[in-house]
Amino acid sequence: MAVPILPPLLLDGDRLTREEFLRRWEQMPELKFAELIDGIVCMPSPVSKPHSDFQLRLSYWFGCYMSATPGCSGGVSGTVLMSENSVPQPDLALVINPECGGQSREEGQYAAGAPELIVEVSHTTSARDKGAKLRLYERSGVREYLTVQPKPQEIIWRELVEGVYREMAPGNDGIFRSQAFPGLWLDTAALWAADLPRIAEVVQQGVATPEHAEFVQRLAASKR
Repeated sequence: MAVPILPPLLLDGDRLTREEFLRRWEQMPELKFAELIDGIVCMPSPVSKPHSDFQLRLSYWFGCYMSATPGCSGGVSGTVLMSENSVPQPDLALVINPECGGQSREEGQYAAGAPELIVEVSHTTSARDKGAKLRLYERSGVREYLTVQPKPQEIIWRELVEGVYREMAPGNDGIFRSQAFPGLWLDTAALWAADLPRIAEVVQQGVATPEHAEFVQRLAASKR
């Protein structure tokens, strides 16, 4: 009886097409994290406690906003078919649902296109997050891109303006305010302190604004 021939395993640094990358990955069900950035395979390192902690805090932040914003959805470590030679797996992504006019879509079991907002926790991956990934997200049209670095504490929130990222500044109160998602407010001090009640309180302040109400109405009117 013929023995089936499996494709080679994914290896860090391999140069592959998107199709070959996915074909090999789908033959490795035990592998939960891998990326293809500009045609180069990037394999995972062990997930540190700081990375895990901040990904959880940021997921909570997203959840507070999504619960008050019909027409938006998010994902954690989801694979995105972003371009012909890039399949990133961002730490968090927030999208306007396609049926409500969002710019991303679904292809089979994967998300595809460019989410409106991406967050990367840059604990051990800062060089990639601020280099190859930043360039990929910028040219792919990700409207806002945050890198959150636990040590030293640094948040860089970028907004896409005429095809180029521009760094946004928090207000004098230390709160970042999204332009792509009205009402999505982030208290930096609360994030560093893991003060979840304060994170939720600031989001509630954001979603109580007229700008958020108008955004929700616009999403509802666009729904098809």
